[in-house]
Amino acid sequence: MTVTETTIRPGAPGGPSERGEAAEKAPLALPITSVTCLEDRAQVERSGTVEVAAGVQRLRIGPVTALAVDRSLRADAVDVSGVGDLGVTVVDARVVRAAVVAPPTPAEDASKLRTLVFDLEQELGELARRRQRADAAFAVVRQAREELLRALGEFAGIEGDSSAVRFDTVDWAGRLEAVDAAAEERHEELYRIDREQERATARLSEARAALAASEEPPEGLSAVIEVVVEAQKPGPVQLTVVHLVPCALWRPAYRAVLAADGASLTLAADAMVWQRTGEDWTGVRLALSTARPTLAAAPPSLVDDELALRDKSDEEKKTVEVDIREEEIGKVGAVADNAADLPGVDDGGEVRVLAAPTPVTVPSDGRPHRVHLTSFTAAARTENAATPELSPLVTKVVHVPNEAGHVLLAGPVDLVRSSGFVGRGRLKFAGQGEEVRLPFGSEDTFRVVRHTSERKSTKALTGRSVTVRTVKVFVSHLAGEGPAVPVVLRERIPVSEVSAVEVRLRPEECDPAPAAGADAEGIVRYELTLAPGERREITLVYELSASGKVQGM
Repeated sequence: MTVTETTIRPGAPGGPSERGEAAEKAPLALPITSVTCLEDRAQVERSGTVEVAAGVQRLRIGPVTALAVDRSLRADAVDVSGVGDLGVTVVDARVVRAAVVAPPTPAEDASKLRTLVFDLEQELGELARRRQRADAAFAVVRQAREELLRALGEFAGIEGDSSAVRFDTVDWAGRLEAVDAAAEERHEELYRIDREQERATARLSEARAALAASEEPPEGLSAVIEVVVEAQKPGPVQLTVVHLVPCALWRPAYRAVLAADGASLTLAADAMVWQRTGEDWTGVRLALSTARPTLAAAPPSLVDDELALRDKSDEEKKTVEVDIREEEIGKVGAVADNAADLPGVDDGGEVRVLAAPTPVTVPSDGRPHRVHLTSFTAAARTENAATPELSPLVTKVVHVPNEAGHVLLAGPVDLVRSSGFVGRGRLKFAGQGEEVRLPFGSEDTFRVVRHTSERKSTKALTGRSVTVRTVKVFVSHLAGEGPAVPVVLRERIPVSEVSAVEVRLRPEECDPAPAAGADAEGIVRYELTLAPGERREITLVYELSASGKVQGM
């Protein structure tokens, strides 16, 4: 129902004569029953049964948060009497806000902390007025002292004038002592007031900090929802009001627990929910969506795309420009890199909706609250993986299929082993049934050292250049005792996309030679088994051959 202005005829039910009566009645309490958290806001649904009379009437629902988005307000009424059609129609729905004027003094039911803050503020105000009066009195004393000193100077120079007061007949010393005593008294009074102000200010700061930590500040606006309903017959109706509110946010979070034997893994999918909408969500049905209603679709800009055509020069015809770049290995179900750069939840480019299995309570405190969604336990495949080009450590990696029954959105994951919490990683987007790869930290008993060397040569007749690169990897198992441990070592070689550049593995010079060679992405895999104290050396040799026309190697 779109928010519109509706005119009601005077004298009719719900007209101006009845608006004052409706305003005096307490608004109907329609509880929040369902909340759908979007990426940066939430859709709140209120539902309840209300009694309506025949004719047009105005129902006031509240109190509600003043942050409700007016244009998103929608109201529906359904007959639940069971005796026939009541002919209920929602005519209008709007949000009415009013400013809340703070009372001059705390209410009777105010907390002791709020009353203390009020008393300290009053005390500081009284001290400020006392200091103002003391400053004025001190200024009078200073002026009197200046007048006395000026008079002393004038009378000291008078001699032989019988009509003037004689200098020696005036008690100048007594007057100066009286003025000095008054000035000292006023100065001490100012000092006492300053000390009292400092103590009161410190107490007020502590009380305000404690009040801010324990209580929410009073709202500056109050709001109610007014729904105009027209019914042909009186009876009960199910009234539902839906609207959007800002200041709500959610993000996925996970917890992965690896069994002691490494044969299974339990993955719990949770949601971290923040909200500061001004209303607590108590016992609501919570749904979590990755929809982004703030992203409005806009047509592409129409600009001229000028194309220029020219013939290649003789030099360009003789050369082939190539460059070397890093390319991430893609897989089925993975998301493009540019999608992860966008703010928000990585949902694979499709809106996903998850639901909490039980009613949820989320207070309006702006703090994160963890909501459990799903969990599953699946058979895991564990390997000790080494990637010497990236890290000198051997990492325990667990592979497990996604058996959650829904996609796993990208998010942080807490990693727990039999010894306890080992760290926090990041889980990438994974579709249903897709394999999830989780690293569970490094194994301290392994060390990996990598050395590279290369030699270049060019054939005189053809100009073909050949670059031979040698990679030596040393893997050491530093454990003192125990069984032999398998390690999967992965190295990579370049992959050529042009026929003028060839990359070839030299298995006769490799030690040991790779069992399966290099795959389509240039990954060479070695499966090693190291006993405690054993040290293995891996030698990988490959060549890059480019024709004489290639430039940019």
